[in-house]
Amino acid sequence: MVNNWLNIIQKKLLPPRCVLCGSPGHGDLDLCLGCLTDLPRNLSCCYRCGEHFETTIDVPQLCGRCLKKSPAFDETYAPFLYQSQMRYLVGQLKFANDYKNARLLAALLAEHISDTAELPDCLLPVPLYPKRYRQRGFNQSIEIARHLSRQLRIPLDLDSCVRQRDTGHQTGLPAKQRLKNMRLAFKIIKPLTFQHIAIIDDVMTTGATASALAATLKQAGVGKVDVWVCARA
Repeated sequence: MVNNWLNIIQKKLLPPRCVLCGSPGHGDLDLCLGCLTDLPRNLSCCYRCGEHFETTIDVPQLCGRCLKKSPAFDETYAPFLYQSQMRYLVGQLKFANDYKNARLLAALLAEHISDTAELPDCLLPVPLYPKRYRQRGFNQSIEIARHLSRQLRIPLDLDSCVRQRDTGHQTGLPAKQRLKNMRLAFKIIKPLTFQHIAIIDDVMTTGATASALAATLKQAGVGKVDVWVCARA
């Protein structure tokens, strides 16, 4: 009841404004209807890794890469492409500490998940190496996951898994090098009691990080691992 009143007061005093153009927000979103409509959608994609298909498909399909070698995770939910406005929204959160974008990105992802996915037992944001965490001051995947956890009422696990190796920046590395770079990057430090976990991240590029984390989770006894990301590169 208290939270409901706080939300009502906040909306009256600080109504949503579009973070892209400054117009009044659409519903509870910090995006106007026009900018929301213009976001680059990932409408046709591989159901396992989320890679975008140039042609429209009517039934779930795998991309050539997943047919050749399947990643360790089971399904990917990536509602947007990492282009134009979506690249800006993620970049402002990740590199400019624009925390309100975490709430917005989580709301957009939650809407997509509610319409398409089987909800997991737990959300697990991709861990950062401690040194990277201290340098950045926050983990954008955790910020997104916190909002998702509240919106979808799914438990959030921040304590069971750590990044035990500093894998450095993956940007610019080819897919094979990314996979090699991520070997044994993660470690389970507490027993996992969940059978279905969704990994949360901001963007998926090749899927090497998510696959390494999913493999670690499955080795620890998790039955199904999905990946939820805001955008697919």
